[in-house]
Amino acid sequence: MKKLLAGSAIALVLGVSAAAAEDIGACLITKTDTNPFFVKMKEGASEKAEALGISLNTYAGKLDGDVETQIAAVESCIAGGAKGILITPSDSRALAPVVGQARDAGLLVIALDTPFEPVDAADATFATDNFLAGELIGQWAAAKMGDTSEAKIALLDLNPSEISVDYLRNNGFLQGFGVDIMDPTDIGDETDERIVGNDVTNGNEEGGRTAMENLLQKDSGVNVVYTINEPAAAGAYEALKSFGLEDQALIVSVDGGCPGVQNVADGVIGATSMQFPLLMASMGIEAIKTYAETGEKPSASEGLDFTNTGVELVTDEPVEGITSITSEEALKKCWG
Repeated sequence: MKKLLAGSAIALVLGVSAAAAEDIGACLITKTDTNPFFVKMKEGASEKAEALGISLNTYAGKLDGDVETQIAAVESCIAGGAKGILITPSDSRALAPVVGQARDAGLLVIALDTPFEPVDAADATFATDNFLAGELIGQWAAAKMGDTSEAKIALLDLNPSEISVDYLRNNGFLQGFGVDIMDPTDIGDETDERIVGNDVTNGNEEGGRTAMENLLQKDSGVNVVYTINEPAAAGAYEALKSFGLEDQALIVSVDGGCPGVQNVADGVIGATSMQFPLLMASMGIEAIKTYAETGEKPSASEGLDFTNTGVELVTDEPVEGITSITSEEALKKCWG
């Protein structure tokens, strides 16, 4: 009888533990569900959630900048009793109030890839050092060009909201290239005459093509093209090619997706900064589990206000003084 009771007690304890694990709910809210970056992020979160026995609900905006859908998703996560939310905010300022409501309700909120403004609107941020990602491709482009005095720079950004990931990459690139940036949180306020102009792409190929066409109308001599991400870079290349100018300009970007890395191998993109969305998402799920079980919140990387998930420069034309990996190496690490 004692053994039976002891066994029942053990089973009860194990049952409670299992139930507790199953009761941990988490949400992933991405900007879209079509960009390969966010597809890989969802994959990383789903795999880690399954491994840890966490119930994961996923949401996405209809397009980059769809704030309303993301707000509704946060509200659904609060109502559903989730323990934590992972979110790539489409607007790092407009979404701050609703994630504040989530935190007030006891949820852990972690920004992925795009920091909130202010950054402490979320409990933590897991992201690429986006300024460094831009700076690396800017340094590479300047070194590759040599004499930058004749540069004609086209800057293909994300959207008119100028969210943190947008201005960080844009201004990082400019600083790396040797342009004096003005307000580090603003886009387009520089006075350097080498800048042809800025346009927005919504982070997709069609937007990149249209933005490049617009800037070529301003100056057909564009010879340096910065793009917010690799889909935009692919669109920019198509626009240049349609005018027979594909060999005129160096194109640089940020992402590290497999299609983008292949474009480096094919000579479409000169260099790109690789980031690691699967790692961001899987670390986020682990952090939600820890928070649900212990109340402990993640800590930022030393000297930073976010957890740095790493960045690597990818190019098949390395330059002295800048550490990089080849497209062949990158194809073993890429996503999408």
